[in-house]
Order: sequence, then structure tokens, then C-alpha cells
Amino acid sequence: MAFRVPFRRAMSSVARQSLKIGLVPADGIGREVIPAARTAIEALGSDIPKPQFIDLLAGFELFTKTGTALPEETIAALRECDCALFGAVSSPSKRVTGYSSPIVALRKELDLYANIRPVVSVAANPSGKPSVDLVVVRENTECLYVKQETIIATENGREARATRLITERASRRIGRMAFELALTRPRKEPGKFDDVTIAEQLVDSAVYRLFREPEIYDIMVAPNLYGDIISDAAAALVGSLGLVPSINAGDNFVMGEPVHGSAPDIAGKEIANPIASIRSAALMLRRLGYIQGADRIDNAVDEVVRQGTVLTPDLGGKSKTHEVVDAIIKRI
Repeated sequence: MAFRVPFRRAMSSVARQSLKIGLVPADGIGREVIPAARTAIEALGSDIPKPQFIDLLAGFELFTKTGTALPEETIAALRECDCALFGAVSSPSKRVTGYSSPIVALRKELDLYANIRPVVSVAANPSGKPSVDLVVVRENTECLYVKQETIIATENGREARATRLITERASRRIGRMAFELALTRPRKEPGKFDDVTIAEQLVDSAVYRLFREPEIYDIMVAPNLYGDIISDAAAALVGSLGLVPSINAGDNFVMGEPVHGSAPDIAGKEIANPIASIRSAALMLRRLGYIQGADRIDNAVDEVVRQGTVLTPDLGGKSKTHEVVDAIIKRI
């Protein structure tokens, strides 16, 4: 029963004849894993409205060619879509004049204030309980990602400062999203927020306990930077970042995004793990209310991971990206 992350406020409120999905592969292996997610969606047939895919541009590589990382045309097209999938973006290690992360910008432009990242292991037995089953709910618009940064000269040499912005509005929104998810989890009974047990923990201590006793965690809600750290650390508990999906969610739009980065060292080698992207497509569909289609994808992925014979190198296997995709599609 992995990756069953229900949503109390499913966004699918009207019957759609088609499902318009924006595809933004962006950089590196994003161009390999987003087509994999598309293939999985196409395999669902009548379980979802007929998908219509819109290919869109963004990324650091685009910036190096055109001077623009996120074209206005991409933003405008996404506003006309029902949902979207984003691949991965390269992050230069040094400051590049004029460059700003397109995924950070998209989260703000589309008001995708929650990054929901389920981290769930696959039990050896289909009816068994996963050893890791938690959801990181990451605030998506503030913290150190507001890019209010300065470098000034002082008597002690250059001094760098960055503003860490935390507002009451953003905190209330992400808190409500986390509470609503908590009410739908297996450990909770539906009811009021008063029924949810709350505990606070410093981020370093939380990561330590995450490795020592992951079973104590259910919903972990955190500011932008800490949420990123916690979910990346949690990915190690299930084997690879290549397994961990996410959605960027707002009240009116949802965009799936694998948690892993652009992995330029393996881009083009056909060994990128497509599972996080495929899981992200399922999570996106689940948010929209297409539960049956999402279940078919998740069940197929579970079977492939459980069998363990068709896996990419990050999971100890020798299979190519397309072989993993083919194995999942056969089970869908």
C-alpha cells in the first residue's frame, strides 16, 4: 500500500473531456525521466481523461543559450494547463549573473506553496507494512529562497548576508496542508485537527532520529530549506533519490517533480532511474482526484521494485532507463 497519499481537497471538481498536462523536462536527466512519466500516463487509458501534452522550455541549459531560464511563454502556457510535470534543473555552484532558478520562480508564479514529498519503502510482501512511511511537507515559497542577498565590504573584509523570510501567512497555509494530510493518514482517525499529535524538533536532531528510528515519523512539516534537507536525507532510507516523488501543490494547480536533481554526470547514459518521475505523475493524478489511475501506476512500480530484477544502477541493478519503464508499463 505504498505511496497512498490521500488528499482531503481533491482538485478534480468537474468532469474533464481531456487533461492538459504541461511537460517541462528542463536540464540533464529531466529530459529522460519526464518522457518516462508521460508514457506511464498514456498507459492508463480510460482511467483518466484523454491526456494532451504540452512541451515547454526552461532550465539552466536554456539560459546559457538564450539568456532566459524561464520564458514568459512557458509561464503563460502552464496557466492554461490542468497540471504539469517538471524534470530537474541544474544549479551552478557559483553565481551566474542574470540566472535564477526556474523551478523556484514557477513555485512563486503559480502559488505552489506546498512541496509534498512522500518517502515510503516497498515492503517485501505486498500485504506487508513498509518500514519507512512518512510525508515531508515543505513550505515552497519563502525561507532562504527569496533571494534577498547582499555582499558588502567591511573592516573585516567582505560580508555576505541572506534574508531568511518566514511569514505568518505562509506558515498558516503550509501548516493547514500538513494537518489535512495528517488526518488522512493510516495512523489517524478522521476528525478535527485536535486529534493530531504535534511535536517540535530541531532539524539536526530530526535528521539524526530519522536514521535511528524512522518509524516514529508520519508527517514532517518544515520551512523551505529544512524540508529539502529532511526529504533528501529520508531518501537514503528507501534506497535512492531516484525513488522519491513530489508534487508542488497550491489551491488551484499541481505540478509533479521528482526529488532528484539533474545529475549531469549520468545524463545521456540511459541509466537514470525513472521511478521518481513516474511516481510524481501518480501523485499529481491523485491530487487531481484520479485515484484509480494513480493506484495502477503505484502498484506497477511496487511490483518492479519488489521483484528487483529490472533496476537502474543507483539501486544496484544493471538495467537501462527504458527497460525499467517497459517493465512498469507491462504491469500497468
